[in-house]
Amino acid sequence: MQFKTTLEKFEGNLWGYHISVPNDIVEKILVGKNRRIVLRINDSKEIYCAFMPDGNAGWFINVNKEVRKEVGLVIGQEVKAEIRKDESKYGLPMPEELLELLQIDDEGNKLFHNLTPGKQRSLLFIIGKPKNSDTRLRKALMTIDYLKAVNGKIDFPELNNFFKDRKDDY
Repeated sequence: MQFKTTLEKFEGNLWGYHISVPNDIVEKILVGKNRRIVLRINDSKEIYCAFMPDGNAGWFINVNKEVRKEVGLVIGQEVKAEIRKDESKYGLPMPEELLELLQIDDEGNKLFHNLTPGKQRSLLFIIGKPKNSDTRLRKALMTIDYLKAVNGKIDFPELNNFFKDRKDDY
């Protein structure tokens, strides 16, 4: 589903840069409570994200700095947006390195799948972000080892420290 909109910025610090989405488009895609979508801005790469309510019966999608830079967006610029419902299992692509690790590590698989969907997505983002497969594999191994060490009770600042403290071990 395609539409045109404008990159805007909310006043204050809460959300920041975003595009508004017409209600009729949201209604065609939104089913139940699942607001996860896949967005393509100006024919760029696909971005996994979600509709966010604006508090005034409208909807928006956050556009982070990385995406703005990649697509070359500035406030007030018209944007060609294409969205579709996210049909993926996790709301983000599963990095191949993590998938293979979960298939051979039953305890790690159980701990990962016992996390909330939001925490699973956060880990998928962290592991999937590096372009290099070796780096993704190290992040996946460290993440599963961390989950085992804390019995699945994840604390993201602590996980970051785990990555820093053990980067030479993997």
